Amino acid sequence: MNPDLLFFFEKEPGALQLYQVLEARLKALLPEMGVKVGKSQITFTLHRQFGCASLLKVGRAAQRPHPYLTVTFGLDHPVESPRIAGKTEPYPRRWTHHVLVGTPEEVDAELLGWLQEAAWFSASKR
Repeated sequence: MNPDLLFFFEKEPGALQLYQVLEARLKALLPEMGVKVGKSQITFTLHRQFGCASLLKVGRAAQRPHPYLTVTFGLDHPVESPRIAGKTEPYPRRWTHHVLVGTPEEVDAELLGWLQEAAWFSASKR
């Protein structure tokens, strides 16, 4: 296992399993996907960044599962879903969405579909 990944999850080891499920399912969908482990997030790329996983605290602490993983992706439109824990429009037609994942089952077709759409959107930007 990547030592940077182990270091990233050192303080929240329970979230590592959630991340491993996310990465495996994303790589099955997008085999060319690159992964870069940073200090505050793990970035997913297909030529350009399209999403990331982090331990970002989104929403109220009492409503966050434990362990949890925050999955972030960008699209050209806002997604309306109760699963979206937060969203912002930092630039016109650039929506950033945050989804909290608390169980491996939450890494489902809906979340993977948003991430795949984000990869396509990111690839279309100049």
